[in-house]
This record gives sequence, C-alpha cells and structure tokens, in this order.
Amino acid sequence: MNINETNETSVQYLTFMLENENFALEINKVREVLDYTTITRVPRMPDFLRGVINLRGNVVPVIDLRLKLDMSAIKKTVDTCIVIVEIMIDGQITQVGALADSVKEVINLDPASISPAPRIGTKLKNEFIKGMGQQDGRFLIILDIDRVLSEEELDLVKSSGDMEILKQKKGMENISEHIKPVKPVIDLDAPDNDFIGRDFTSLDEVVAE
Repeated sequence: MNINETNETSVQYLTFMLENENFALEINKVREVLDYTTITRVPRMPDFLRGVINLRGNVVPVIDLRLKLDMSAIKKTVDTCIVIVEIMIDGQITQVGALADSVKEVINLDPASISPAPRIGTKLKNEFIKGMGQQDGRFLIILDIDRVLSEEELDLVKSSGDMEILKQKKGMENISEHIKPVKPVIDLDAPDNDFIGRDFTSLDEVVAE
C-alpha cells in the first residue's frame, strides 16, 4: 500500500515517543524522517532551538520538542531522530526539524477513535493537542504542530533558517562549510514506501534496506 493512500474514514498518523509518552502527527504535516545528525548551533537562540542542518542544500532549523512541551531536553540515543514537519510561517510552508526520542510507525486512525483534548490530566498545554487517539489499548497524544510555537518563536525559527541572516551572525560567516548534508531514512513522498503498521524503533533496519 502506498503511504499516501487513505480511505474515506481514516487518517494516517506518524507515531513517535517523547519521554515515555506516545505522540502522533498527521502524516500530511510530516515530510520525512532523518537519522540523528550533527546540528550546528546558532548563537543567541533559545534552548529549544537546537540549531540548523543542511537538508539537500536547504538550511532547516531543528527544535527540541521535549523542551517546547516542558519536558527535559532530549538526550541522544541510537533511536533519536529528526522528524521534518511543514508548518505555516507568514503564510508560507516552512520545513522545521523536530527532535524525537524515537519514531514508531505510520498508522490509520478512525475519527471515532479520537477524543477531544482532555481539560485535565495532562502536563501539556491544551492548545497543543488536537485530540487523544487510541490504538491497541494505548493512548496517543495527537499534536497540533502549528500551535506548538508562538508567533515570536516562529519568527526566531524562520530567521535561524535564513542563510543570509546566519552569515551576519558572529561565528556563522562560513556556515555552509560547517553544516553537512544529510539524507532521509524515511521519505514519506517516495512512491514505493510501505510504512503502514511497521515498527521503526530501529531506524538502522530502514537504512539497511
């Protein structure tokens, strides 16, 4: 089955882990998944903005989702990865990398299995949550990635991905020499992908194929 195929009743989600919580993103907000790579730090940026990477010649900002959701900072492991999401900034689709502890799988969820965001019982801000999904007896927090960053933070993210602005920052004059290109391990736009229901706990298995 092609990754982009959906039926009339279900929506596809990419599931991933932050700390011990299960999260999900609508697949149409996800561009691809990258194995962890060196992230070039940008001076005078907040802690949640971890830096930038070079994705096929484009400078892509990377944020620490755990810090944005009031969790502890992500610690790099063999499963740490970068989920490239597309968010709207000033009316333009902008690619942003979001660090995750691990990526699990692509699933189909029926709308009937999704409940509204709870008013109590979660540490997350209610506006960040689109709903609570259920699959195999576990709850999934469906994240509204467009609301995780404030307007001020979106401006910072946009400026951190601007090569000309980076070149003007002290120590970033030769940034293109320092950020190396990375390749996706899961490209959701690839025509022959078949990721539905597969467990991506080990990204090495995907890379090896």
